[in-house]
Amino acid sequence: MSDAPGLAAAQAKMREAGVSQAAIDVFSHYYGELEAGATGLILEDTITPLTDPATLADAQVPDEVAREALAKTAIIKLNGGLGTSMGMDRAKSLLPVRDGASFLDLIAGQILRTREATGAPLPLVLMNSFRTRDDSLEALSAHADLAVDGLPLDFLQNKEPKLLVDGLEPVEWPQDPELEWCPPGHGDIYTAILASGVLDALLDAGFRYACVSNADNLGAVPSATLAGWFAASGAPYAAELCPRTAMDRKGGHLAVRKSDGQLILRDTAQTAEDEMHFFTDEFHHPFFHTNNLWWDLEKLKVALTERGAVLGLPLIRNVKHVDPTDKESPEVFQIETAMGAAIEVFEGATAIVVGRDRFLPVKTTNELLLLRSDAYTLDEDGALRLAVRKAPTIQLDPDFYKTVQDFDRRFPHGAPSLKEASSLTVNGDWTFGANVVVRGTVVLEDDNGEPNRVPDGAVLEGGITEG
Repeated sequence: MSDAPGLAAAQAKMREAGVSQAAIDVFSHYYGELEAGATGLILEDTITPLTDPATLADAQVPDEVAREALAKTAIIKLNGGLGTSMGMDRAKSLLPVRDGASFLDLIAGQILRTREATGAPLPLVLMNSFRTRDDSLEALSAHADLAVDGLPLDFLQNKEPKLLVDGLEPVEWPQDPELEWCPPGHGDIYTAILASGVLDALLDAGFRYACVSNADNLGAVPSATLAGWFAASGAPYAAELCPRTAMDRKGGHLAVRKSDGQLILRDTAQTAEDEMHFFTDEFHHPFFHTNNLWWDLEKLKVALTERGAVLGLPLIRNVKHVDPTDKESPEVFQIETAMGAAIEVFEGATAIVVGRDRFLPVKTTNELLLLRSDAYTLDEDGALRLAVRKAPTIQLDPDFYKTVQDFDRRFPHGAPSLKEASSLTVNGDWTFGANVVVRGTVVLEDDNGEPNRVPDGAVLEGGITEG
């Protein structure tokens, strides 16, 4: 253990804030790595691309196996995100997606419909942050039958101090003390679920497996087939993958570590700048990591207990400004880990390629417009699925559509019809009228630098429209 004064100060700060000892131990482990100069980089010559994972399309899962596995499965959703990149200051999962229903509403609907169809108890548990907990639990209270007796609806993600790049001391920012803290990345889920008692509660209630995914990914619906495949595999841990396209070049990927043949995850922050061409080559690394995971809860408990909650996930060292909106504010390290990196901790961990319908994240208003449009339908099981062969490509001018507030002002009547569209590119400030239809490849150009309007009932066909 390091005896650096910066670590002692950070530990004291965490104890004063009521952070669990398990989380302090994990932070201390990574502080030592950071102090030793670790960068977390995974170099290309140390790995081999993963090219032949199993596929769900080829999986043979008997109905009885699937049914029994789903009956022992819990659904865990990462719900700590505030949607700040879209101008939000509360849980991103509270954003309306379809007909006024939020991500959380749709997730609750997926759970309740699956219970009705299968008889599986299927508990839902959120990993919240301090800033998403109250609003999210209030939203879920509208779904009266959602809670499962004896199990909580959530547990809390931990927090840790940001560290000054110069000196590794915990930063002080009296202008806004909240900015002195950061989440430890979603790899914290392992520490948090153990320290909160939720892991033991799930095991005590008879649950053996967990399906874990991001709350903003409405594609990760409960799946008896996947649950049955995972149970039959005997694996302690599995990751869902999708084939990469040119649109997925920034997504993390799995690879095989040459030194021991172990599957590992590599993200952009773990890739050397001069090796990014390997990382972004969708033919070299042909599958991306969806962040949909499957855990054997018993084996997870054993691993966490043996290691004292320190799984030893690879460090991700992020350099930020203490105030992200002020580039003159001090530079800080945020010590993070990725949830999916735990694949390298479990011998026998595996992966499976699933359909693209299980990956529907909303990171920008581009994706939000798509999910609100008729290019997707809301199916009986509560899942949003493509209503067309291929989703159109959307590119909205970030100067006018980046935040949800700006986006909603420019689509006051909802999304245009996109089911006949190949792509929609909007440059400049355009407000859409009611009942607009987009067909083929459409570009709206900002020719006059003034706000423009698409009239009610307009049909935009392949071509360029200038304002």
